[in-house]
Amino acid sequence: MKSDTVICSEGLKILSEHLGLLEAERFVALISREPFDYTQWQRDLYAGMSVEELSAKAKAYWEATHE
Repeated sequence: MKSDTVICSEGLKILSEHLGLLEAERFVALISREPFDYTQWQRDLYAGMSVEELSAKAKAYWEATHE
């Protein structure tokens, strides 16, 4: 299992690579500022989506990012 420090470091690296440094910092500030329930957010994000739809999206994402 990764340590909290490693997870934070890797997470910030990923955010910076995909959002840019400024937007990554804004994201962290936004998350820190508001109460955030990841479990509820995830349920809302995938609400109404079938397992097949979710699988198709995951497959498309994998293919797009691992060319």
